[in-house]
Amino acid sequence: MPQETDRTLKILMIVTPSFNLLATTGFVDPMRAANYLDGTAHVSWQFASVEGGLVKASNGLSVETRVLSEIASETFHIVVVSSSWSPEAHASPQLLVPLRRWARAGVTIGALDTGAFILAQAGLLDGKRATVHYEHIDALGELHDDIEVSEDLFTLTPQRFTCCGGAAAIDMGLHFLRSHCGNALANAAARYIFHPTIRPEGSPQNPSAIEPLGYTAPKALRQVITEMEKNLEEPLPIPELCERVGLSQRQINRLFERYIGKTPVLYYRDIRLDRARGLVTQTDLQMAQIAAASGFTSQAHFSKAYRERFGIPPRADRSEGRIPFEFRAWPMHRKGA
Repeated sequence: MPQETDRTLKILMIVTPSFNLLATTGFVDPMRAANYLDGTAHVSWQFASVEGGLVKASNGLSVETRVLSEIASETFHIVVVSSSWSPEAHASPQLLVPLRRWARAGVTIGALDTGAFILAQAGLLDGKRATVHYEHIDALGELHDDIEVSEDLFTLTPQRFTCCGGAAAIDMGLHFLRSHCGNALANAAARYIFHPTIRPEGSPQNPSAIEPLGYTAPKALRQVITEMEKNLEEPLPIPELCERVGLSQRQINRLFERYIGKTPVLYYRDIRLDRARGLVTQTDLQMAQIAAASGFTSQAHFSKAYRERFGIPPRADRSEGRIPFEFRAWPMHRKGA
């Protein structure tokens, strides 16, 4: 790396066990490219963790880190927390205290993937917009009602930012590179790492044009699904959904059978259970609270439906679902047709 100067943007990347490697390296790699292309240390970065040493990512690769307490008094322009599985398990005083100290000093604090949960635990997202990976959005909203939860790729507020992770971290890194070095170098860095476009603030994680069924499904079917997703806690009767899109229940049934392969009732139940599974495995909410938040009036009915869908009771899934391991799929226990 070229020699640092007074204008070098200094970044600290704090990782937790089983962090997402793509998001973490994606954030800094555009800056590496910019330094290389311009022959100048526009940006510098280092990795740290609470314990220091090698920290294994969720894909099995490891990153060498410095002990956080040894650099907590150093000056950085940006501090980023990159986390993935069980972020609440890593929100220790050894991490929260220096984060609060840097925040008071005016440092820009950010989060990748589930790192937003750690910032929220530190009180650094109170009253602000924030995002996480779409799998964890419901959990963030249930646990922190003082946060305006967003489904965008990333959010930017004064001296705070959050990013859903994955390849979106490249866009986040390019945004800071553009702010620090200008459009020309940011565009050159994006081109160098074959990132064809820099997605702007406000870009959704799951654009409606491709989620959940893309252009192959009729507009009326996508409208029904959108209404279902807006009303998970208090499910709407199917006739009311049909009325909202101006089609008969028979027509809607045929559309679901043709394009989804299940009835509207079953599809509606399944997406509510998908939401429930995120709350079961990612929060400590009581099962009765989760059942209510997912539109089930009876906890017994909820448990029965949960087991039918995922092949495991919710209480068992809570303990097993919090154990990260390589190549874990989500939902883990989804049963085949």
